[in-house]
Amino acid sequence: MDSAKNKDTYVLIMAGGVGSRFWPKSRTDFPKQFIDILGTGRSLLQMTYDRFRGICPPENIFILSNDEYTGLIRQQLTTLPAENIVAEPSRNNTAPCIAYASFKIAGLNPDAKIIVAPSDHLILNENKFLQQIEECLAFIGSNDALVTLGIQPTRPDTGYGYINYADEAGGNLKKVRKFHEKPDLTTAEGFLEEGSYLWNAGIFIWTAGSILSALSEFSPEIYEIFEKGLPYYNEESEADFIKLNYPLTPNISIDYAVMEHAKNVYTLPGNFGWSDLGTWASLYEVLPKDDCGNTFSGCQINLTKTTNCVIQLPNNKSAVVKGLSNYIIVDDGEFLLIYPKSDEQEVKNISKCFSKMTESV
Repeated sequence: MDSAKNKDTYVLIMAGGVGSRFWPKSRTDFPKQFIDILGTGRSLLQMTYDRFRGICPPENIFILSNDEYTGLIRQQLTTLPAENIVAEPSRNNTAPCIAYASFKIAGLNPDAKIIVAPSDHLILNENKFLQQIEECLAFIGSNDALVTLGIQPTRPDTGYGYINYADEAGGNLKKVRKFHEKPDLTTAEGFLEEGSYLWNAGIFIWTAGSILSALSEFSPEIYEIFEKGLPYYNEESEADFIKLNYPLTPNISIDYAVMEHAKNVYTLPGNFGWSDLGTWASLYEVLPKDDCGNTFSGCQINLTKTTNCVIQLPNNKSAVVKGLSNYIIVDDGEFLLIYPKSDEQEVKNISKCFSKMTESV
């Protein structure tokens, strides 16, 4: 792909999350998007940035994050212009940060097409992924549409939200009927059997005009706060305006604020080797395994009667493990986690508990 041809295409990479379900390796001060969790030599943020350099000029890539991660972003993306880091002074979820960045980009280019993507997802087939992004860009070029990439489900997973779609649309795109929150197992099995349901990947494609119009209609409080900043965006005074006004925005996701209300929402079913790497079990699924189904990193590991475990140790640490099956074993040098994979959704709450304990010490 010739990214120079896509001068009107902009990418917003969301990199402000704390990755609490990857505790203890992911911490608030160094969350998972900055970690080389796949052992490739590149962090998830760096891999995401590299991926999108193939679809637009690098100066059109912006990183949306929290103020406290600005230094980490500069360390990991050394060629990124400082003004391309869109830093939030408070954690108010995805709708305010997307609204802020959309106003900023519209000020640079009123004809902008915008891709919004998380910084911590794995894409195994990047060529196919970029081809489908191009298909979505072509669609929004001739339609007033808010497009979300959906993922063909491979199992009845209860950890993802779902998108229910209808067949009427243009080409391979489908009209979205409804978004569904994370279901219980029986509901997820029904979704899979019915067939017209996709996992919600949180990857969006729209024009600056379309998303700002939708925010104005469905989330006027957010829209009006950032509309006041029109004289300041892309100027030296922008930072002062944002510091004062950003914390006034409601804490709400773009799904709740816009996508669940808009009538012009479409999805493109995708199958390009996607994982949100949201949990230790999802990481386990994509890493190479030994003959007993274990995946591990560390200095030296002796495993006996141990199967289907994910084991992550520091490079200077060895371990002996016997008699465990389907467990998560993570040692980051300060904390040691030994937990059943079946209960991995509890890790997020455990991380919060330890954070509070650390703060109180």
